[in-house]
Amino acid sequence: MAIQAHESNEPEVYFQYEDIDQQQDTYLIGMWAFLAQELLFFGAIFFIYFLYRINYLHDFAQLSGHLNWQLGGLNTAILLASSYFVARAVHRGQTGEMKKQVNWLWATVACAVGFLVIKFFEYKDKIGSGLFPNEHFAQHYHYEANPEVARLFYSLYFVMTGLHGIHVLVGIIIFVVLIRLIKKRSSLITDYIPTELCGLYWHFVDLVWIFLYPLFYLIPAP
Repeated sequence: MAIQAHESNEPEVYFQYEDIDQQQDTYLIGMWAFLAQELLFFGAIFFIYFLYRINYLHDFAQLSGHLNWQLGGLNTAILLASSYFVARAVHRGQTGEMKKQVNWLWATVACAVGFLVIKFFEYKDKIGSGLFPNEHFAQHYHYEANPEVARLFYSLYFVMTGLHGIHVLVGIIIFVVLIRLIKKRSSLITDYIPTELCGLYWHFVDLVWIFLYPLFYLIPAP
């Protein structure tokens, strides 16, 4: 039944719902509730960041100059492109063009992988320079900003961008699973809504990075 519904581009209505509108509204409300708790999670971390940045603005500005804003900018462009790709995937899902939908989803995955590869080399450079905030940090730190503030700055940098990176990795896994289900014409995928839900999650991940990039890489001199 689910496969026939998928092939005819008519979504299946499950027994617990009265009609397709109620079913889709339930899915969307559930995803927005999930994103709301994610917003609270990241919001608390951003609040901590702003508290320290207000107190140590001069040091944060100096330390920001040691981050590679070009690579950060490239990653920003990659994620913006991925948001466009996933939006195209949702559109193709709405029109029932499964092959094109899958292609756009693979393009999104490729962008996500590219983002993590660039972030890996950024981390490798910072760790290789002794800037990972562990017990040996002070032995390798030779910059002008206060060493304790530098440890704090890089702690925030690794924690916040690391958590974002984990969300990117989760997004990759979700998209790969979604692609496999679509290609198998699974009964779990009877319309475009699963793609839209994954797209909402991905847009949120992109939005978080849109804030992270200027907050760490583009701090103006006080």
